[in-house]
Amino acid sequence: MALVSVRDYEKRAHEIIPRNALDYYRSGAGDELSLHLNRTGFDRLRIRPRMLQGGSTRDHSCTVFGERFSMPIGISPTAMQRMAHPEGEVANAKAAASRQVLFTLSTISTSSIEEVAKATPNAPKWFQLYIYRDRQLTEELVRRAERAGFRAIVLTVDAPLFGLRRADMRNKFSLPPHLSMANFVGKAASIRSQGGSGINEYIAEQLDPTLSWDDVKWLLGFTKLPVIVKGILTREDAIIAADLGVQGIFVSNHGARQLDSVPASIEALPEIVAAVGGRVEIFLDGGITQGTDVFKALALGARMVFFGRPALWGLAVNGQAGVEHVLDILRNELDLTMALAGCKTLSDISKDYVVHENYYSKL
Repeated sequence: MALVSVRDYEKRAHEIIPRNALDYYRSGAGDELSLHLNRTGFDRLRIRPRMLQGGSTRDHSCTVFGERFSMPIGISPTAMQRMAHPEGEVANAKAAASRQVLFTLSTISTSSIEEVAKATPNAPKWFQLYIYRDRQLTEELVRRAERAGFRAIVLTVDAPLFGLRRADMRNKFSLPPHLSMANFVGKAASIRSQGGSGINEYIAEQLDPTLSWDDVKWLLGFTKLPVIVKGILTREDAIIAADLGVQGIFVSNHGARQLDSVPASIEALPEIVAAVGGRVEIFLDGGITQGTDVFKALALGARMVFFGRPALWGLAVNGQAGVEHVLDILRNELDLTMALAGCKTLSDISKDYVVHENYYSKL
């Protein structure tokens, strides 16, 4: 079967990835209500296309923190990518570089900061940070990212503990023995099950559950890189983050893997844009599977959207080339959506183009 959509790649990847890793990648927290909402949140939005707008080509390029990208689509941080493909994060980053989009490296990656930097020396990359109990270790991660040429720090703030991930508990998830936590060789414990989910046990041991806004201040105080806080779902937290001086906010529910019953990222986006959209850059991840999703998120105020799982599916199916094809699919779908909706540039995409499904029942 020809692979012509992200869903096609997802189905093929599910046949390839070993069950231990697949369940880790695809599962959500609790009963997975929020995982479902991440998809249906987009389904409940309707595009209001405008006709006869003219123009035969579209410009998808965008600028973030002074850097220009080919399209407003980037790759989110996802952990332990060598479980999906032997080249893991390196192949994913090279795919992003080849398509001139952003790649974000996870702290708990199976390819190191330095390996990814060496493979993509001139490509813009961001580094996702967890704050460890050992603050010196945490600061050294940031310093390594700075030295390696990463362009921003994405601080995950929604994971002082990991969520209730039942699939990992049932599988007694462990990182396969031939893989390692590449950023912590000789420094931090490996992810091996001690009877439950190895990833939850690792996080409980290594990360600081007392994480607070003071830690955001601490990070802002010593790095010169832009700081983006990832995991914001309310206007209240968005205002606090903007007041502290962060340069970006990632509207995200962590792939619906933390607290179940939280809103879909796309549902939370409008209130955060309304609260601080004029002060900081707003990004979104969670539930992106097609070009119409990208269009809807841009219309509601996101500067750029990110996805994690679709890149993993492409990686599992065909390594770097698979991720490149997934990016090409989304780019072509966004282009077609813009053409049929009547938008020549990203700046044309406004909130007038998208309404909730309830809009039509009230007419």
